[in-house]
Amino acid sequence: MMKIRRKKLFIFLSVAILLLLVSGGYAAYWLWASLFKNNVRINHGEVAYWCVPTGSDFENLKTIINKSDVLKNQNTFVWLAGRKNLSNHVNPGRYEINAGMNNNEIINMLRSGRQKPLDVIFNNIRTSEQLAGTVARQIEADSVSILKILNDTDFLKQYNLNPETARIIFIPNTYEFYWNTDAKKFFMRMLSEYKKFWTDQRRKEAASLGLSIAGVSILASIVDKETNKNDEKPRIAGVYLNRLRDNWKLQADPTVVYAVGDFDMKRVLTAYLDIDSPYNTYKYPGLPPGPICLPTIAGIDAVLNAEKNDYYFFVAKPDGSGYHHFSKTYNQHLNFARQFHESLNERNIRNLTKK
Repeated sequence: MMKIRRKKLFIFLSVAILLLLVSGGYAAYWLWASLFKNNVRINHGEVAYWCVPTGSDFENLKTIINKSDVLKNQNTFVWLAGRKNLSNHVNPGRYEINAGMNNNEIINMLRSGRQKPLDVIFNNIRTSEQLAGTVARQIEADSVSILKILNDTDFLKQYNLNPETARIIFIPNTYEFYWNTDAKKFFMRMLSEYKKFWTDQRRKEAASLGLSIAGVSILASIVDKETNKNDEKPRIAGVYLNRLRDNWKLQADPTVVYAVGDFDMKRVLTAYLDIDSPYNTYKYPGLPPGPICLPTIAGIDAVLNAEKNDYYFFVAKPDGSGYHHFSKTYNQHLNFARQFHESLNERNIRNLTKK
């Protein structure tokens, strides 16, 4: 009887020890998995991003993570996040999740606010509304807050800008930003880039033309919309500078397009030339009050380094190359214009005005 009891006790102890070992091993595995095991569903070479809005708490973060469906096991992530007090260290930003990352790496990244910057790109922008919408699709700031700054007369005045000229500081390029940039920080960063662009040399060149920085930018926007041929832009800039110098109206078709507001317009009809808008350079002398697009670097430098010539007229070549014929006299211009209009008639395109 004693032997049987000892045997049962031995079996009981053995089972107990085994259970302890198993449970301890499982706990050890759980701890290891929570810390160091790959916990993302991302293939090598691919990335995912978590955009954590300003003001988010841990519950918001968990919702973002859940919707992304990036984690293999959200329970281990939440458990470790609790141990590492992530709930008190939720930082806004755009976080890059790479293949092979474990919970510990992800949590450390979130705790430290080590977000991934992004490239903000804007080009071919005509209005403040277009600019605000384009930028708002790339950073956290919404279009309403961006547009509010661009239309804030009192705010802009301290930087010698107004709602018409504010767009000149946004020179099309690629700029690195953090996603959680608000509207004011975005504006101030672009103002800083604008000031860096306008070096002492560029300022001297503008002054030598008798133009302000805003004036150069406005004229550059017109040149940009006259041609996409960068090698021709200095010549077109020279034509417009000649007209300004001699107090001619610019009579620039792109300004009429801007005044009408139909940016898909293929033809500028004669009836449009009488539209009552300060942007209509057929009706009003001098430069319009603001740029008709975001002036490019090529356009600005074309104005600053405009060709010194005696041309006052230009018209598109009839070959469809995108280049222009330039004329010193109106009679010369009429000859080239006739050739151009004949080509339009052949293609059944009518009422297109040109200089």
